[in-house]
Amino acid sequence: MRFRKSLWLSIFVALTLSLGLGWVGAQAASKPAKADWQFHDIVSVDFVQQYAKIPKPDNVTIIDSRPYKPKYVKGHIPTAINIPGSQFDKLKDTLPKDKDALLIFYCGGLK
Repeated sequence: MRFRKSLWLSIFVALTLSLGLGWVGAQAASKPAKADWQFHDIVSVDFVQQYAKIPKPDNVTIIDSRPYKPKYVKGHIPTAINIPGSQFDKLKDTLPKDKDALLIFYCGGLK
């Protein structure tokens, strides 16, 4: 009898902890994602839309880092320049010289 109570208590504690940790994980997932070390933040579509206007706001550059022919040519954000990740070193001179400029890179996804 005593063994059963201890077993049920252990199961109850384990379930409570797993539900609590799941809730904490869900709360963390709802916050803006912090990206890899090489990026500052992952931003929302709404954030990008305020800069993807014609005429383009000063001091803002939107960079499409997808491959040119298969992706960029088929469609891209208006005012975006194309600097594919594989050609970054060769094309980085097309980035603004002003180090305070806002750079918004986009690609095909996080992976």
